[in-house]
Amino acid sequence: MRSGGSGGSGGDGGREAVSGEADGRRDRDGPAAGERAPAGSGDAGAGAGAGAGAGAATLPCARLTARQAIASVADTYSEAAVPNGRGTAPGAPSAPDGPLGWHGYDDARARARERTGEDESVVTALATIGGREAVVLSFEFRYLGGSLGERTGDRLEEAYTHAREHGLPVISLIATGGSRMQEGMRALTQLQRVARQSALNRAAGLPQLAVLRDPTTGGGWATLGAAADVILALPGAQVGFAGSRVRPPDADPAAYTAEGQLAAGHIDAVVPPDRLRATLQRWLQLLGPSGDLGTSKTEPADPPEALGPPELPESGWGAVVRARASGRPRAEAYLRAYFDDREEISGDRCGGVDPGIRCGFGRRQGRTIAFAAQCGTATRPAGFRTAARLVRLADRLGIPVLTLVDTPGAANDAAAERAGAGAAIADTFAALATARVPVTSLLIGEGGSGGALALAAPDRLWATPDSYFSVIAPELAAAILKRDETQIHETANQLHIRPQDLLNLGIIRGIVPPA
Repeated sequence: MRSGGSGGSGGDGGREAVSGEADGRRDRDGPAAGERAPAGSGDAGAGAGAGAGAGAATLPCARLTARQAIASVADTYSEAAVPNGRGTAPGAPSAPDGPLGWHGYDDARARARERTGEDESVVTALATIGGREAVVLSFEFRYLGGSLGERTGDRLEEAYTHAREHGLPVISLIATGGSRMQEGMRALTQLQRVARQSALNRAAGLPQLAVLRDPTTGGGWATLGAAADVILALPGAQVGFAGSRVRPPDADPAAYTAEGQLAAGHIDAVVPPDRLRATLQRWLQLLGPSGDLGTSKTEPADPPEALGPPELPESGWGAVVRARASGRPRAEAYLRAYFDDREEISGDRCGGVDPGIRCGFGRRQGRTIAFAAQCGTATRPAGFRTAARLVRLADRLGIPVLTLVDTPGAANDAAAERAGAGAAIADTFAALATARVPVTSLLIGEGGSGGALALAAPDRLWATPDSYFSVIAPELAAAILKRDETQIHETANQLHIRPQDLLNLGIIRGIVPPA
């Protein structure tokens, strides 16, 4: 399976190797996938946390055991509360040396049990994190490289089912090198089981959070990791579909790190270990139950109060000048004034990040509201796709949405066209048009053509006094109409772009008063 990035990682003479769509090994990181640890050393970084040795500090991301990882984020947890694949038909004892009769496989598993105290590569538990219950899946990398086999699939399926039956979120603490080579295609097909369970929980409106530990590669990244609603990673963690032994020799190693994945828009945040528990607590608070999923009972968000001057502009060009003023309140000021606290998502999951748009979830007066806020720059395709992702996630979880509209328009350079500007804008229109939860929009500055309209709720749009909305910028309209510069001001008036004009035209519901 070399074409798909697969390959083996050797350990203990190759007897305990796993496949790895990625193997997850880096030479300085201690035992490879399934490799026996040197006597007395334990896993490299396994003792990180309380009593960690000095050597662990040299690692980019110290490796905790599965149980240490759970304990590091949970107030309390009980493994017995979640089935662990025992006593079910899929988890029944397999033939000697597994489904392929791989010589030495039983011995490798016995050594892994002796080394780790675990009988599989994943521990499932019911945990309380910040007072919220969640099903936690934690991988034990020292057990055959955290690889996925049939029994791993049993445990994961039962854990997802338990979460679904009890209406609980799933948190995955991932550290895996891929699918278990000694079980061949029987191991690889576990990814389909995991993907199906994840999709069922998604359809049930239950949030899924992933924490990418070191390493997160292969199918574990492509299912449990990349499919999560919110993806966090520990600093320095190796993250990627291809592990170090199977990627091209000239590949940029930075692309296979948590930081590289963040820069490419594939994860939401890199979180230091000492902040992980608090970050998960906030996310569980924000994404917890918030009402009847996808029904009219979800109350819309109130539009924020205006933060700028209360006077309405006298002319169209006057509205443009005020909206373009460098000192005008922008998205950050509105988000800070509106929310008690908030967390943000990042990236479009397609390789792009737009710093000119802020998306996430915030807490206001005891309820969660999702937000997508333009920051006054030309919105790039990645920004539109991130906003669409935010709206769809909020819709699935039954959370109302607030959008702040402020852009001179969609980015129109060659790079934006190559990145699919039209398709990204169309997708954002579709996300807002099909949302079952109410979307509230506030025009807080420039409303430049379709790039602004894509984030404007069609029936719940307000405007601040220092804003304008136009089918096209006045300068461009004058140029198209072959008017000279002296006629730009007149053109701005003819476009009827002031807040009071928009109200008279029925485009907005109202002009919000100042705070």
